[in-house]
Amino acid sequence: MRTKAAVLWGLEEKWQVEEVELDLPKAGEVLVKLTASGLCHSDYHLVSGDIPIPFPVVGGHEGAGIVAAVGPGVTEVVEGDSIVLSFLPSCGRCSYCSRGLTNLCDLGAAIILGPQLDGTYRFHARGHDIGQMCVLGTFSEYTVVPVASVVRIDQGAALDKAALIGCGVPTGYGSAVNTAQVRPGDTVVVMGVGGIGVNAVQGARAAGARTVVALDPVDFKRQKAVEFGATHTAATVDAARELVSELTRGQLADACIITTDVAEGAYVGEALSLVGKRGRVVVTAIGHPTDISISGSLFELTLYEKSIRGALFGSSNPQHDIPRYLELYNRGQLKLDELVTREYSLEDINEGYQDMLDGRNIRGLIRF
Repeated sequence: MRTKAAVLWGLEEKWQVEEVELDLPKAGEVLVKLTASGLCHSDYHLVSGDIPIPFPVVGGHEGAGIVAAVGPGVTEVVEGDSIVLSFLPSCGRCSYCSRGLTNLCDLGAAIILGPQLDGTYRFHARGHDIGQMCVLGTFSEYTVVPVASVVRIDQGAALDKAALIGCGVPTGYGSAVNTAQVRPGDTVVVMGVGGIGVNAVQGARAAGARTVVALDPVDFKRQKAVEFGATHTAATVDAARELVSELTRGQLADACIITTDVAEGAYVGEALSLVGKRGRVVVTAIGHPTDISISGSLFELTLYEKSIRGALFGSSNPQHDIPRYLELYNRGQLKLDELVTREYSLEDINEGYQDMLDGRNIRGLIRF
């Protein structure tokens, strides 16, 4: 079948919106008609090379839509079901899935390789096979994905908002609740308030943090952070350190969550300087693949029992947590509508990413 998709053909290039060929689903796969897709910074990492992936590739990994058809052997969903796509497929059988760590499923090794789980391609154009970001490729009107990446949700759910639960919401919210293990009365610093960071603010607030400091140089983002639950804001690390020291009588923060556009090694040392004894630093942002060093005081790490943790998908479990986040939204306990700063057509995808880079968006959304 033919479908319109945004394809990236090389490093530092623009997304090319064009007609492509899409194969029908094979065994264990699902054809999805997309309703909406979020413009996540991780897809821009394909452009910059911070996430290495073979080109060409259909971008997009944060989406929701309707099942249009299923391949042989698929029983988990049927045509017409409402679904959210998880960028982390889960098999349910590997060592990690069996321990409830489905965000670390062994199938996750395939998400930046390009082809589908069986090593073949579903998208084709200009005589080339085309890969899919996270085996999804949600920057397309239709896509074919493994059923291991499909999460069924209630019929009638607001799919344009549910799309955001495919990545940004659980990644940020879970980084606070699950990975940083924020507790009532804690003081939390969120470093970088974009589509992930603002949800870390939401998570810290929901977990009962007494103080949530949103750290970002962009005034617009600091203002938005207050709407999502931040009690204080700061434009620089030094300002945040002074503020947190004053608010905690010198004890500093219990947790600092790094949700910047890119994780730099120096940010870890800055985050460590913001937390006190037993303070937790959570690195959610993606770093440069060739960087192998971080800064920070090993002396304080030991004597103050500080810790550094990585967070993938906010340590959330897609099949369990995606429907739960949607229920929180339906009950007015989670902000989703307010996350979308602006909607775009697929043809305007490059404008949407420029708005993100210029600090004008918390989250841009493609509506099909």
